[in-house]
Amino acid sequence: MGSLTGIVCPMDCSLLVAAGPLGDDGFPMLTITGNHGSRGAVYAQEEIRVPKRVVTATCGIVVPGDEAGSGNNRSPWAPRRVPVKTRLACPKEKITELLEDIYKVRHPLPVKAGDAVIANWRGTGIDVVAVRTVG
Repeated sequence: MGSLTGIVCPMDCSLLVAAGPLGDDGFPMLTITGNHGSRGAVYAQEEIRVPKRVVTATCGIVVPGDEAGSGNNRSPWAPRRVPVKTRLACPKEKITELLEDIYKVRHPLPVKAGDAVIANWRGTGIDVVAVRTVG
């Protein structure tokens, strides 16, 4: 079926994936070789069946007293966005929707690293959190 490089640990295993007959879940049964530990095999199974990624982006912030977003009450050096990431990996086919929702956010200051900017995005259990304290 193909090969992958394991990315979940520092070993960077060269994983070989062979497909067998269909299993009860409708996916082919996979044989994974080349992994030095169990995490590589789990990664390969997930990457082939339901690939996911942690998403990083930035969302807008609103400074108190500047809710209209005119920018008149802020220093020219004040940040206008805060970096965010998902706590859990998001299915690849939903990343575009997630990014659209992140870019619509205007979070009020202050925001602390770890604060949920979006909680339980669309009922998926995926939280989008700030990775930097601003304000």
